[in-house]
Amino acid sequence: MSADTNPLAKDLANPPVDGSELIRFDKVTKRFGATTVLDELDFSVASGKHVTLIGPSGSGKTTILRLLMTLTRPDEGTIKVNGDYLTHEEKNGRLVPAGEKHIREVRKNIGMVFQQFNLFPNMKVLRNITEAPVTVLGMSKDEAEERARELLDMVGLADRCDAYPTQLSGGQQQRVAIARALAMRPQVLLLDEVTSALDPELVAGVLDVLRDIARSTDITMLCVTHEMNFARDISDQVLMFDSGRVIESGTPEKIFGDPEQDRTREFLSAVL
Repeated sequence: MSADTNPLAKDLANPPVDGSELIRFDKVTKRFGATTVLDELDFSVASGKHVTLIGPSGSGKTTILRLLMTLTRPDEGTIKVNGDYLTHEEKNGRLVPAGEKHIREVRKNIGMVFQQFNLFPNMKVLRNITEAPVTVLGMSKDEAEERARELLDMVGLADRCDAYPTQLSGGQQQRVAIARALAMRPQVLLLDEVTSALDPELVAGVLDVLRDIARSTDITMLCVTHEMNFARDISDQVLMFDSGRVIESGTPEKIFGDPEQDRTREFLSAVL
C-alpha cells in the first residue's frame, strides 16, 4: 500500500521517526495480591519502532499494555508517553497521582486492539469506528465517516459499513477493531494477542493487515503475541519476558537465531 492511498500517511499526530523516546517505563512494579507481575521494570520504545514482547503466559506482557491504557495502575515507578507522565503529574515540584483530565490527554495518543474485539454490538461497523473520534477528539461526523471508510477499505471491509458485529466473522470483527483503534490517530498502537480468539483459518488475514500497516506506515507498535513468525516479520526489537522482567532484548535475527539466555532458548523451542 503506497503513502498516496494509505489513510494513515496523512496522520500528522505521529511523531517523526527520529529515534526519540516515545514510551518509558522507569522501575515499574505491579502486584496482584501477593504476586509480583512486574518487578522494577525498565524499558523504552522509540518512535516509529515495532517492539514485540514474547515470553510464557503470566510473565507480565499483557500487564504492560493494560498499564499503558490505564486499565490498571502501577504500584511503584512511573510511565511516560511522548515525554509526559501517564499516571502522575508534576505539581509544586513533586510527582502526584494524575487526575482523570491529565490521564485522558496523555492516553489519547495510544490505541489498543484487544484479544476479544470489544466492539459495541448495538452499533453498526461504521459507527463503531466513528464514535470515539467524534466524542473524544471532537471530529465532525462527516470527517470521521470519511476516515472510517478509508480505514475499512484498508482492512478489506469497505462493503461492511452497515453490518452489525454479530454479522461478521471473528477475523472481520478484529479487522474492524484495528480500524477503530487507528481512527483515533494514535502515536502508538498496542496489540494484545490479537489472533488468540480467532479460528486458525482466520488468523492469516488479520496478521496480513497488521504486516501491511507495519511496512507501509511509521506508526509505533508494541505487540504481545505468540505468533513467532509474525514477530520475526514485523519487529525492530524483541523483548523476552520472564517473571516480570526483561531477560533478553535484541533484533529478531538475534533473539530467534542466536539467543543468549537458556530461558529464551527453552521458551522458543517450545513454541516454534
